[in-house]
Order: sequence, then C-alpha cells, then structure tokens
Amino acid sequence: MKKIIYTSKAPAPIGPYNQAVLIKDTLYTSGQIALHPETMELITDTIEIETKQVMENMKAVLEAAHMTFENVVKATIFIMNMNDFARINAVYGSYFDEKTAPARETVQVACLPKNVNVEISMIAVL
Repeated sequence: MKKIIYTSKAPAPIGPYNQAVLIKDTLYTSGQIALHPETMELITDTIEIETKQVMENMKAVLEAAHMTFENVVKATIFIMNMNDFARINAVYGSYFDEKTAPARETVQVACLPKNVNVEISMIAVL
C-alpha cells in the first residue's frame, strides 16, 4: 500500500503529483526545484544558492517521511548546463558523508520546469 508524503516545509506540487510516495520502507521523491516553500518564488540568485534550496526542499520531504540524507540510496540530478556541475556537486556533496553517499547520475537536459537550472530526485530506504 502506498502512503503519500506531504510537508508544508517543501514546495506544494504544481501538477498532478505528490512530493513523495512511501511504499513499505522505500521512499520515492518527486524532483525538487528551487521554489521557496512559503512564497513559491524561485530562488535562483546563483547556482549554489539554487542548489541549496533544492537540497533544503529535499531535506524537508525526507524528514516528513522520518528519514535523512543517510537513508538515500539513489539520486538523480538534472542540470541545464554541465559547466555548472562542479558548483552543483559541491553543494550537493555537503549534504552527504562521502563514505556512505548514494548512487547517482547527473544528466544535462534541454529544459526544466520553470526554466530552473537544477532539479534533483531521490530514492531512500528506512
């Protein structure tokens, strides 16, 4: 049976999806972008600030499911410009212990929702 995960500490969905779905012990998150959860305004001053907002949104979703970044087993990062990879990676990496970091792929795409520069989704297990 699936359980819908929702928190007001992350942006409300802007379409027909949920922030995350929990099936048994596995959490599947929707991609997070740099929307501020209270104002729903994009935070895109720099790629570092944008990535930090994405990760803070993801942290809130994980916490709503009683998990942390330690529970993440897989991450997918979608970026608009591969030249931003190192700067995104530095912020992303600060949320994980390198020894237990999840599997991951990073993909450059042509466009993302609301024309953001980065979107991240994750799978986590209790």
